Amino acid sequence: IQYSLDEEKLDSLVSSLDPKLDVVPGIIQLKEQIAKLKTVAVGQTAPDFTQNDPDGNPVKLSDIYSQNEITLVDFWAGWCGPCRAENPNVVAVFNEYKTKGFTVFGVSLDREKSQWVKAVADDKLAWTQVSDLSYWQNEVAQTYGIQSIPSSLLVDKNGMIVAKNKRSDDLRAFVSETLD
Repeated sequence: IQYSLDEEKLDSLVSSLDPKLDVVPGIIQLKEQIAKLKTVAVGQTAPDFTQNDPDGNPVKLSDIYSQNEITLVDFWAGWCGPCRAENPNVVAVFNEYKTKGFTVFGVSLDREKSQWVKAVADDKLAWTQVSDLSYWQNEVAQTYGIQSIPSSLLVDKNGMIVAKNKRSDDLRAFVSETLD
């Protein structure tokens, strides 16, 4: 249930529970997750981070978003079927808007470098990719409260989170409204 609710709805739901439940480990964990999600909500500044690209070069998020009007921070993995199914759409939007100030910054939750690199090549992902190859323990995914993929957020050139989890036609519409 919590994967489909935003932080405000979750917070409202949990706040309405009997305070006696505050000692239940699952409730404690959920409250910690809500607090984390509030730090990466629309309107917040995206926490900056640095991870390595496939060649081992460190890449900083703020170096990417400061050069673009809109950056899609895309949490995905080569082993993730729904991520791979969404990739053609992201590629199409990237190709259409890359000269107008749009880019993508991929954060992979892969654990096998060869699988990650193969997926990038197979899906023709022509944007910067980073990973610490730590699977669900990926440090950036932890910071951003990512619990399912594909997950994404759109960041403006100042690092402000302007939208979350736009996919398919919604992604194209958002980028078009912003850049056209």
